[in-house]
Order: sequence, then C-alpha cells, then structure tokens
Amino acid sequence: MGGRIDELHAHPKTLAVPRTNANELLYVEMSAHLAKKDVAGAERTVAVGGCGVLAQKLMDVSEKALYEGIAQAVPGQRVVEISRAIQNYVESNGFSVVREFVGHGVGRSMHEEPQVPNFVEGKSTPKLRPGMTIAIEPMVTAGLPGVKVLNDGWTVVTQDGSLSAHFEHTVLVTESEPEILTWPERMPSKLKV
Repeated sequence: MGGRIDELHAHPKTLAVPRTNANELLYVEMSAHLAKKDVAGAERTVAVGGCGVLAQKLMDVSEKALYEGIAQAVPGQRVVEISRAIQNYVESNGFSVVREFVGHGVGRSMHEEPQVPNFVEGKSTPKLRPGMTIAIEPMVTAGLPGVKVLNDGWTVVTQDGSLSAHFEHTVLVTESEPEILTWPERMPSKLKV
C-alpha cells in the first residue's frame, strides 16, 4: 500500500490503511499464500476523496491496459504479445510504462519465471502454455517512465514526481481463454476482458 501520488510500491507501516489526504491515489496490494504451496496477488489504484481529470484518466488507462494484456494470455501466444498490448494501449493514451519493474510468473513463490514486461524489449519471450500462472501488472506514469527506490529499500516513486497507477491480476492460461484468479465478483470495475 502507498499513500503518495507518485508512489508505485510502498511497504505498509501498520495493518491499517495509511493516512492519506483528499485527492491522493492509494495503491492496495493483496497477496495470498495458500497452505504454503501456491500464491496469488492483485493490486488496484483507488482515489482518496476524489481526484482530478488526469488522475482519473491515468487510473482508467492503467486498468484497461491490464485487461488488454490479459486478453493476450492464451496458449501459443508469446509473453511479448501481452507486453505489446499493454505498451501500445498506454502510450496511445499519452502515458508511459515503467521499465524497471515487470509482471512475472506465479506459483510456489510470488516471483517466478517468466518475466512479463509491460513493454516490448526486443528479445525472445516464452510461449504461453495451458497451466501457466502469471501476474500481469501494468505500472503506468503520467510523465516519464523512470522510477527510483527510496532509502527504505521498498518504496518506489516516479523520478519526475508525476502521478502513477498500478493494477495487477494473477491469471491462469487455460486451453481457451485466460482465467483471472484474483477476480472477486463484487470488486467494482468498469472493465471486462
């Protein structure tokens, strides 16, 4: 969870939601460790006390980019197709994707292979196979894509102080269409795959 509008990732200081001010963006990250065997994670960005037009557009584009990427998580596709879908959607809307952090495989531990970038790197990526579980998580900034890690070793902020948003789902590649494992039906979203 984070509180500052330029944070991409921050370690919670308590179990309660951190104190925030109106017009800030808050990142809520949830992860589950199931009987010490499997894990899953999801993240959302929400506005606290309302937000401006730019912040709302950034959140909408970031969330839609997530679903653009998820739609590519089908057998036979390569990871790069997820990356391309996210990058194209984000950049066509005037925003940038963070390059220092990427999505990843999920299984016995939270961060496994393959890496799932939110941008096209130009190198070969693995083919998706039924049974693969991946975290797709666009991290989007309203300014330049650069980020930096603060002295606590955990909190990540945009280098230029611009707004950022982050959405994530854990997705299972099936024989046909992607299955979102972290999709609570009651979680509000204007978007569908």
